[in-house]
Amino acid sequence: MNRIRDAINRIDLRKFRFWIQLFFFVLFVYGAYFAIDLGRELPIFSCGYNRETGGTCYFLALQHQLARPWDRLFSTASIGVLTGFLTFLAWFIIFNKAWCGYACPLGTLQDWITSFRKMLKIPYGTYSQSQYKALKKIKYIFLFIVIVFPLLLGIGLLDGEWRGAFCKMCPGRLITPLFTGDVSQWTIDFSTNTAIFLTTFGLGFTVLFFVGSFIKKRFFCFFCPMSAMHYIFSDWALLKLRKDGEKCTKCGDCYNVCDMQIKDIADDVTSKNILRDDCIFCMKCVAACPEEDALHVDILNMKVFTSTKGGFTKRMGMDKPNKDENDEK
Repeated sequence: MNRIRDAINRIDLRKFRFWIQLFFFVLFVYGAYFAIDLGRELPIFSCGYNRETGGTCYFLALQHQLARPWDRLFSTASIGVLTGFLTFLAWFIIFNKAWCGYACPLGTLQDWITSFRKMLKIPYGTYSQSQYKALKKIKYIFLFIVIVFPLLLGIGLLDGEWRGAFCKMCPGRLITPLFTGDVSQWTIDFSTNTAIFLTTFGLGFTVLFFVGSFIKKRFFCFFCPMSAMHYIFSDWALLKLRKDGEKCTKCGDCYNVCDMQIKDIADDVTSKNILRDDCIFCMKCVAACPEEDALHVDILNMKVFTSTKGGFTKRMGMDKPNKDENDEK
């Protein structure tokens, strides 16, 4: 076991993460070409509007299930809702929010856009802490739309045009089909005022996705309702991000490499569980930490990936700590 752990700790995280992300991107964008279908309860934005996907985002099915009339929803149909939720939970519990950092096609695309920006040597943007605290709440507004709007439709307070409202607003509906040559979603539906609003919002949000992701690392993830859903159930997951505050020197290396600007990762020396709602569990903070075992990733309370004194230079593939990050600031 120690040999396995030592081998993991010597991994070049950047290369490892690149290949894992590429694998999942192909799986969830082109999986149907290989007759792969992982179901409709995946905890990532693998969009069902892409007919070639290898599995579908849970939110598409959830919205349609919750939009049933309440007399049906709370009858035998509830078994299907519960089964779908438990399947989603089973997928999520395995990897926790690492689904965001390693498997989500929209997350991977944002990282590729960031790499392109770096090639052009264009500095990236950051949020102030006040902006950060305000913007991070938006994901919960979208989660409200995902869950409550279908329920309102089921009791007749919203009309059928609001069915799957978030999916019509989500950039994933327009972006993922593009990679299979399908541009049919890049239109405005003029059939009703509601349809005009939702599809126009979707187009605008998609344009903002590309512009924002070029300026700000993981721009869309700050607003992602799937990330909010993950956090609600993160305590149940097998994979944990832990911190030993007594070993932390507050050097800031972990915060400097954090794409999501999570200040707690450096400043909080009391919490054992350092996972936050914006975390994408990319593990860059663990790889960058120079203090032995100050940060570590656990499975069932067993450390599988830990910080080391030489962690940053060895596992981030850099000659000097924070080289790339400092170049951009």
